[in-house]
Amino acid sequence: MSQMEERKVEKPNAKERSKHEEEQLPLMALNHVSRLCRNVEESVDFYTKVLGFVKIERPPAFEFDGAWLFNYGIGIHLVQSEDEERLPADTDHLDPMDNHISFQCEDMEAIERKLKDLNIKYIKRSVEDNENKTTIDQLFFNDPDGFMIEMCNCENMKLVPAGPLGNIKLPVDRHTPPVDLNQNGKDANK
Repeated sequence: MSQMEERKVEKPNAKERSKHEEEQLPLMALNHVSRLCRNVEESVDFYTKVLGFVKIERPPAFEFDGAWLFNYGIGIHLVQSEDEERLPADTDHLDPMDNHISFQCEDMEAIERKLKDLNIKYIKRSVEDNENKTTIDQLFFNDPDGFMIEMCNCENMKLVPAGPLGNIKLPVDRHTPPVDLNQNGKDANK
C-alpha cells in the first residue's frame, strides 16, 4: 500500500452499531493511577520535582497515609504501603517490557537532561517504523519504589484500527475536574 492511499475502516452496520452502543460504558477519560509507596513524602517529592505534578487536597475521610497529585489531566494517588512485599524488590531494575505508566512528552531531550541532572538511571530507546517513516523515542526510569515510568513521543505514531472502529472516543479536550486556583482563600496567581 502506498503512503498516499488511505486505509478503509470497516464500519459496523446499523444493527451491530446499536448493539455496540448499548454495551459501551459511559467512560470519559483516565482519572488516576494509584501507587503504593515506601515513603509517601519521598514519592511526592519525586513526582512533583521530576514529573511536574502538583500536590492537591485529599478528602479527609481517608484514614490511611497517602497523598494525591494532579497534572496533565490525570491524577496520581500515592498510598503508604504497610507491606514491603507488595512493592518491587529491585528498585533499580529497568525492562521496557515490564508494567509501567507512560506519559507523552513534547521534548524528549529536556526530559533526558532533567533525568541526568537529577542522577536518575534510565534506558533510552528508539523504535523505527520504516513503513510509516516514523520514530518513537522512549525513556524508561523508576520512581523511588521501583515502579517504572515511560516518557515517549508517541504522537509520532499513527493509530490504525486492527478491526472495526466501533465507537472509539477521541478526546476533543481532556476531562479535567474543576480547579480551585485559590490557596487558603487567596488567589494563587498573586
